[in-house]
Amino acid sequence: MLRLIKIIFNATLLVLAFIGFNAIGGQKYVESAKTHITKFIQEKTLENAKKFGDFSNLHEEFEIDSTVNLFGYKAVIAEHKVSGQKMCIVDSKKKPLLTQKDIKSDKLETQLQDLADKFKYQSVSFHEIKVVSRGNINVYGKQVPYAKFEAKANKLPFSDLSGIVASVTTADNSEKLILSLSEKKRYSQLIAEEFYKNIKEN
Repeated sequence: MLRLIKIIFNATLLVLAFIGFNAIGGQKYVESAKTHITKFIQEKTLENAKKFGDFSNLHEEFEIDSTVNLFGYKAVIAEHKVSGQKMCIVDSKKKPLLTQKDIKSDKLETQLQDLADKFKYQSVSFHEIKVVSRGNINVYGKQVPYAKFEAKANKLPFSDLSGIVASVTTADNSEKLILSLSEKKRYSQLIAEEFYKNIKEN
């Protein structure tokens, strides 16, 4: 019985403390702090993204999600806010993960699977990779070949995905691997093209 009274007393103190915290504007303070932290993180992300190019001409429907160290390579990841489609630029320096010649090659499916096997992370894996079409895309103001592919994935919210892969050599003679990925039924080539055509070299 004494234990129950103690639990009720402690719970009452917590409720009163919470009410008091809100009464003196605590909730507003938390929201303000959250806004400042989010803004700081976004500003830092944009600052790091500048190493990959000039993103200032992007339409507001796109958001730079993060800059990461992806399997030992620096990368910037962006998202189309409405569809959730992801765009990724991986800086492979002067050791390209894939070249433009590879993108055009008949062996691209095997090369993509080899990369997927090499870079699978925390049990996320891609398989049944199939190249379905090819074309050209404007990246950094250059027309480069791309390949559209479909694949199966595990440990993701969806199992069927679609996307494109391309490679471009920038002015500093480094290779950038270009990707755009989404759930197969939601993938849009127009979104990928709109994103990449508006990125300029610094």
